[in-house]
Amino acid sequence: MKKMVFVLALVVFCFSFEPMAFSQEDVKEIPECIYCGMDRAKFAHSRMLVEYEDGTREGMCSLHCAAIDLAANIDMTPKTINVGDYVTKKQIDAEKAFWVIGGNKTGVMTKRAKWAFEKNEDAEKFIKENGGKISTFEEALKAAYEDMYADTKMVRDRRKMKKMEPKK
Repeated sequence: MKKMVFVLALVVFCFSFEPMAFSQEDVKEIPECIYCGMDRAKFAHSRMLVEYEDGTREGMCSLHCAAIDLAANIDMTPKTINVGDYVTKKQIDAEKAFWVIGGNKTGVMTKRAKWAFEKNEDAEKFIKENGGKISTFEEALKAAYEDMYADTKMVRDRRKMKKMEPKK
């Protein structure tokens, strides 16, 4: 009986991680952000994948870097724009996601965080715990463009300070 319970528990355990394994195929294909070089697996909760109509696929670590890509490829039409769900880390449709702008959690490549959630209740729970405001993808993308100067300056300043640190 104990053996049967153990096997059943093992099967349930394995199947509970199956979606996670399949949900990060894009990370195997594109492991680093094309703009900042950050590890997309480490930032699975904010990573983005843009597929253009010509079949080109670009992987980024965050909405900040995706905004750069969308601006740089202004003559290309996005076919799909996916983002990592903050809770499950699986890729979801960015345009259907429930976005939260702001709050007290530090964002990825930005001072004003922008997180995506597949479920409205997850976004609402996040807001109760961390603050922020529910928004659409268009509002989050607009906020990313509005924040671009300050965020780019912040990243440059951080990298400059790291270069100045004495080597260990």
